[in-house]
Amino acid sequence: MMPTIPKSQTHALGAALLVLAGAAGSALAQDTKPAAADAGAKKPQSAWVKLCEKAPLVNVDKDGKEVKTEKEICLTHHERLDGNTGMVLVSAALRKVEGNDKQSLMVMVPLGMAIPAGVRAAVYTTDQWAKASKNEKVEDKELKPFTLKYSLCHPAGCTAEIEATPEMIDSMKKGGGIMVLAMNAATQPIGFPVPLDGFTAAYDGPPVDNKAYAQARGQLMAQIRERQKVAYEAYQAEQQKKQADGGAAAGAPAAAAPAEAPKKK
Repeated sequence: MMPTIPKSQTHALGAALLVLAGAAGSALAQDTKPAAADAGAKKPQSAWVKLCEKAPLVNVDKDGKEVKTEKEICLTHHERLDGNTGMVLVSAALRKVEGNDKQSLMVMVPLGMAIPAGVRAAVYTTDQWAKASKNEKVEDKELKPFTLKYSLCHPAGCTAEIEATPEMIDSMKKGGGIMVLAMNAATQPIGFPVPLDGFTAAYDGPPVDNKAYAQARGQLMAQIRERQKVAYEAYQAEQQKKQADGGAAAGAPAAAAPAEAPKKK
């Protein structure tokens, strides 16, 4: 009996990889702009990388005996971080499970989005992406949008997914970027641009070394924490200076009023 991975388990494992995935070396994309960025925002550096991990599974064979096995789950993953806070602004990944012909496109957006609305996205051609980067209008009729349904929320954000057809994957290989649209709590659409530079090389290439990747991500987060520490110390110093200046002004004697000139008789 061929072992299978329960759908809920692949969701959880895929989402776990998506949360743990980060930016290693030249695959890092940092952004200091808010998550509600538009297509006209400065094009971030490519952040596509392939991550693979073995998932332990327990199945029951035809005789009722438990059979332990492992399946490899790979994510071809992109992530953009806020360089000041380390917050994930947007991440996207193609999930492939060993022995399963079907793949999934997963997108993670920050918390605070309207869950029932799901996530809308469209793959832009290179020409359309170039237009969007110049704030030029891309006609809706030129696009083939699709809807991703939320499958899991966690402290890092909410993940939505859809089956990635061969046609979708091919369009991603040839495309310039993916425009992701999510609805916030005020039912306003928020755009999350995901450039596809480097996607094909990561998708078709071998996975990165997980240990080296984790070390690079740790170094990155340490840099961000140091940046936060420096910013906080500068803020504290500024506040202390303001308090000192205010105290000095309060303790200074009042200026004497000018003497009244004597009246002429």
